[in-house]
Amino acid sequence: MPHDFVYVPKQEYMPVKKQLMELINQVQDEVRECFTFSVSFVGSSNTKRNLITRDRRSNKGFDFDVNLHVNDDEEEYTAKEIRDKIREALNKYGLRYGYGYCEDETRVLTIKNKKIYTCSVNYSCDFAIVYDLKDGRQQYIHHNKVQRSYSWKFLPTSEYELNERMEQIKKWGKWQELRDLYIDKKNSNTVDTKKSRSILAETVNEIYVNYKSRLGDF
Repeated sequence: MPHDFVYVPKQEYMPVKKQLMELINQVQDEVRECFTFSVSFVGSSNTKRNLITRDRRSNKGFDFDVNLHVNDDEEEYTAKEIRDKIREALNKYGLRYGYGYCEDETRVLTIKNKKIYTCSVNYSCDFAIVYDLKDGRQQYIHHNKVQRSYSWKFLPTSEYELNERMEQIKKWGKWQELRDLYIDKKNSNTVDTKKSRSILAETVNEIYVNYKSRLGDF
């Protein structure tokens, strides 16, 4: 296998998560005069899911996925202004916790805690800046690197369905099966550009379809 993914023990990632929340609270205080935001850990980082992994054959460590839910109903700030203010605050306070400057990716802002004098990453965090609409849909700030522009885009409908299906799989008592299949898929993946969230979606949908006809919803 090209990888050797294992699940990160809770006693290892929880202290990092606690420290990360301290950093996020400082960012909240920094931008409070302009806008506020709430926080949720999503995907494999969701506390109830315990799906955080590390590849023992790589130097990337483990990571968290966080949504920052912005409250700006009056649309006083542009997508770029919101993203810039949050990025600046993360850069200001992240250094205190051993993180480097933000990497401004297409969908997220990424901060990494690295080993001194090497390129190895201990752990990292991806921040997506989102806005929750009253009809249940969600938008996120998209960074067009070619045009160097920022805009709000809708999340695909499939991402909402994914959370519902994960909850249903838990109700069926098939969560351990999901964990086993997820780690197997990550270890057998040969596409370097394939993100963990895509592999998780494949895993969830495969198990959901497999048991839906036999167990139904309850």
